[in-house]
Amino acid sequence: MGIINFFKDHPGMLGLAYLVIINLIGFASMGIDKKKAEKEKWRIPEKTLFFIAIIGGSIGSIAGMNVFRHKTKHNKFTIGMPLILAFQLMMAALCIVQIIRR
Repeated sequence: MGIINFFKDHPGMLGLAYLVIINLIGFASMGIDKKKAEKEKWRIPEKTLFFIAIIGGSIGSIAGMNVFRHKTKHNKFTIGMPLILAFQLMMAALCIVQIIRR
């Protein structure tokens, strides 16, 4: 049973795998950007950090902010990232409600 067959048999796992991967990317991107900031090297653009959060990596991005103490003094991030997460949770709740009502 290959990985493609596994996801065909368990379609919900594909979404879960995506969320795990994108959140690991969000977490890692905060750590990488913090290291680059300390060494005064080229940085990951803020719009990229937000894009990762918007496409599903908000939990990992917020965790990375806190673990690496990165962007925690910037209102754009301390307010923006939780707002993105709140919106995503509301959308997920609406989807779940629609599924339950079927």
